Amino acid sequence: MTKELQQPEQGPRDAPIRLLPDQLISQIAAGEVIERPAAVVKELLENAIDADATRIDIRLQNGGIKRIAITDNGKGIEPDQLGLALTRHATSKIENLHDLENVTSLGFRGEALASIASVSDIEIHSRTASAAHAWKISGSTLSDSPAPASGQLGTTVDVRELYINTPARRKFLKTEQTEYGHCLDVIQRIALARPAIHFTLSHNDKPATQWLAGTLEERAAMILGKEFADASLYIDQDVGEGAQNLRLHGFIGLPAASRSRADSQYFYVNGRFVRDRLLTHAVRAAYEDVLFGNRFPSYLLFLDIPPSAVDVNVHPAKIEVRFRDSKSIHQFIRHTVNRALSRTADTASPVPVPPPSVIRAGSSTGIWRSETASRNMVRQNPTEYGSFISAALKGKLQNPPEDTPSLQLETHQASPAYSDENTQAEEAHPLGYALAQLRDTWILAQNTRGLVLVDMHAAHERILYEKLKADVSANTLQTQSLLIPVSFRADHIQAGTAEEHRDTLLSLGFDISPLSEGTLAIRSVPALLREADIESMVKEMLLELHEYGVSAIAGEKRNELLATVACHRSVRANRTLTLPEMNALLRQMEVTENADQCNHGRPTWIQIDWQTLDSFFMRGQ
Repeated sequence: MTKELQQPEQGPRDAPIRLLPDQLISQIAAGEVIERPAAVVKELLENAIDADATRIDIRLQNGGIKRIAITDNGKGIEPDQLGLALTRHATSKIENLHDLENVTSLGFRGEALASIASVSDIEIHSRTASAAHAWKISGSTLSDSPAPASGQLGTTVDVRELYINTPARRKFLKTEQTEYGHCLDVIQRIALARPAIHFTLSHNDKPATQWLAGTLEERAAMILGKEFADASLYIDQDVGEGAQNLRLHGFIGLPAASRSRADSQYFYVNGRFVRDRLLTHAVRAAYEDVLFGNRFPSYLLFLDIPPSAVDVNVHPAKIEVRFRDSKSIHQFIRHTVNRALSRTADTASPVPVPPPSVIRAGSSTGIWRSETASRNMVRQNPTEYGSFISAALKGKLQNPPEDTPSLQLETHQASPAYSDENTQAEEAHPLGYALAQLRDTWILAQNTRGLVLVDMHAAHERILYEKLKADVSANTLQTQSLLIPVSFRADHIQAGTAEEHRDTLLSLGFDISPLSEGTLAIRSVPALLREADIESMVKEMLLELHEYGVSAIAGEKRNELLATVACHRSVRANRTLTLPEMNALLRQMEVTENADQCNHGRPTWIQIDWQTLDSFFMRGQ
């Protein structure tokens, strides 16, 4: 006997289509935008900044769950517009599609305040410069007219009992300290980008912290700590003109100060903090030659880009962006940061002696360059950035420095006697002159600032590595045609990427073409990589090309091979060098890029200044 099929019970799908109430729509939107108190803090701070505030006071209770009150001294809101401020999709920041495609403000959707009002008790006090007094309005009495109130110029948004209207969502919040920590992270991120604004923060009616208005360097030291400030390098590079102008500025952490976690990385696009895989990948690629092991760089970087070249409307919380020409942006960032990390002879100059300390290789107070030189030392090749800015870049920047000559240890350069007359000579050679070799491993040298200790194997390894890279780049790329093509199954994305980026792959030495539907054939590869795992490497390249528009896999594999060759060819420990040979090594270090670290990311030298030596022996005390 067969069982009759049971009909499904009538559910929501069988209900008629109807418009949702505005209150429910706002609560749904709040689920996307207002996920926790920190999101409320972010939206309100962005509104205060858009109002041109120079001082913002933040008051939190119970980690922001019970109360969030943010007061600014901005332009304020006219009383007849206070009601609109709490209405969905009402904003003063965009008017048409052109404005949406050229967003210059932090907020622009006009849904944040309405979403907050739908899940909390909210009250706004605001006063403009032309008003005799402030006006206030409550989210619960939105139908009423604004009422007179006392208050200074600017706006105060007071949010109480978050998720009072949606208690189920409140259960997903964490402890008070956890939520307060998230709020503090948001405040710090925004404060880093706005050093000209004075911020104060109090929690549970107790002052927590404040950041006075100042420079970016001062604000970075306040929030990220003196350790970051002392181990970072300032960069400022711009290319192009007008609508094609790009600028990258900020601080990059030195390789020797890398971290075990990626928890000290801040990237801003047009003043907006973002977490973008393209930007992270570009910076990581710039550090690939100088980081040791599974380490992460620290950085505080700002990318200024024409608003029309970036879409900030791709994420409800505006934490992600999309670039019109991602390849150009990736190349610009990677080369700018990479050049800033490099060390070139023409940027080397003496700087004042720092406080007593041991100066590690490449410290921000190190001997390689003055601050002025460091801000102008980045050189680019205009043809490397793609179509978006290649035309604007022509003639704007200099080409990379000429390849340095290979090290010749069998030299007869003399080490001068030390006297006041040698000061000028030492300034021309910031690593000074060799005094002795210690345990056949380290070179002890003296310069105007003190003593320099160099790991001769690590230093020579970097010199040879950079020379090999320069030699390979100077020659036309030699490719190896495969007698039997390497074929592999490819999905639609891999096949499409191979076709779309065929010219790029050819320029990297890879001839990849369809063999049949769903199969790709690798017909030629760079000669240096013919022994590598070709199929795996090509798959990685196609993945990077699809996600970022560029791929550094081939370069990384090639550099790994060159690094191995350099390591075996460099002078080994336990080899005795003459003074002329040691001085030749120092001179080559001064003209070699990335000479602060060996190929594995370890430091190659340290500086011990005279003040430190005096303090060791208590001289003058």
